[in-house]
Amino acid sequence: MTSSSDNAAAIVVLPPVRGHLRDAQLGRWLARSALERGPEPRDLLGGILRVLGEERPREGLGAMRMWGQTGDRPTVWIAAADPVYLEPRLDHLCLHALHEPALSRPELRLLFDHLQETLAHDRDFGFARLGTCGYLRAEEPISTASEPSFVVDQLNPNDFLPGGEAAAGFRKLQSEIEMALHDHSVNVERQLQGLQPINSLWLWGGGFTPEQRVDPHPPLFADDPLLKGYWECVTGAVANWPGSIAACLDACAAGFVAVVPDAVDNEHLLESCLGELRDALRSGRLRHLSLLFADGIRATVGPADRFRFWRRGSELLDGDFE
Repeated sequence: MTSSSDNAAAIVVLPPVRGHLRDAQLGRWLARSALERGPEPRDLLGGILRVLGEERPREGLGAMRMWGQTGDRPTVWIAAADPVYLEPRLDHLCLHALHEPALSRPELRLLFDHLQETLAHDRDFGFARLGTCGYLRAEEPISTASEPSFVVDQLNPNDFLPGGEAAAGFRKLQSEIEMALHDHSVNVERQLQGLQPINSLWLWGGGFTPEQRVDPHPPLFADDPLLKGYWECVTGAVANWPGSIAACLDACAAGFVAVVPDAVDNEHLLESCLGELRDALRSGRLRHLSLLFADGIRATVGPADRFRFWRRGSELLDGDFE
């Protein structure tokens, strides 16, 4: 893999950092950078594109995600259809985005087969499942939400639904989906086991995949299918997370974008990646770092930061590193 960027800059998404750094030297190094705290970066694509100075597309994201999963560009209208639990509360609904291990692929296969048989068998749309991701195909476009379920997680979904007369088809289909899933045997069994039922699908990102264009982007190392699909759209180099920052550096002549998975042993992985990034900056292999941590901490690191020796800690990192 080669890089189309020549500024030796890296954008890296990392596990949570606040309270997780045990290495005092790494803590002092990071404390010397430009630090700020924002909301948790649930929308990885939007967060990375903001650093690159680009806007996130508003349509076609479901088709992009499918492209990232399959490697093939969809040629029809596609929306993402994420399995969710809509919890009724006193005066509103609360959406719970469901992920592995809370989801099982056999359960999803049964639910999507049921929706295809009961709702879509003689109509101009269809349901499909790829792994733990769901999709809706339609011959005629319908309005959908623009934000994915993990952005709406723990929030009132009504604040994110499409509005206006054009959303009538969305509301009708959403209601049919919820009725079809309500008393399905999969959900009856899940509730007996104390699990949240899959009582709805969150339809978002509807549209056609944009035409592929040549638009220079740094190489991407990530497992996230939406990111990979966007990079396919701009003809960028794409690979899965290789396991280390060193492997990313070895594969690129200049900068890159990497998403480090939030592993169970994230303290070890976090410090390992930060150590590799610090060493790459000191050796000149990288000139600039933009670090986006899963807990909302953001760091901009450059060569001159090493001279800020008086900064030994930061409350954003949870204190001083003596």
